[in-house]
Amino acid sequence: MKTSLRLIAATSLLAAASLACAQQAPAMAKDGALVGPNEMTLYTFDKDTAGKSACNGPCAKNWPPLVAKADDKPAGEWTLITRDDGAKQWAYKGKPLYFWVKDTKPGDRTGDGVNQVWHTAKP
Repeated sequence: MKTSLRLIAATSLLAAASLACAQQAPAMAKDGALVGPNEMTLYTFDKDTAGKSACNGPCAKNWPPLVAKADDKPAGEWTLITRDDGAKQWAYKGKPLYFWVKDTKPGDRTGDGVNQVWHTAKP
């Protein structure tokens, strides 16, 4: 009986530890769109190819990427790509994610449809 209780207790502790260590998603769904940790709208770019960002240099100044931290790990539909400058960027369902500099507050979606190649990222 004591061995069974110890095994249950150890299993419970391991489960709790793995939940505590679980990484949070880099973005969340809000009002039908993906938003970053700052609650600003995220966008996708039609010119990106699977696993590769086509928005670098001046483009990235207007469309800052959703940058990953060095210890972030992909999970489920969230993946990481390596940008031309070597930084890691989050992608959702294979599409790299970006902010738009002209959005000034959470809920703004002024980047949707820009040049007909930028779109609000959907969950």
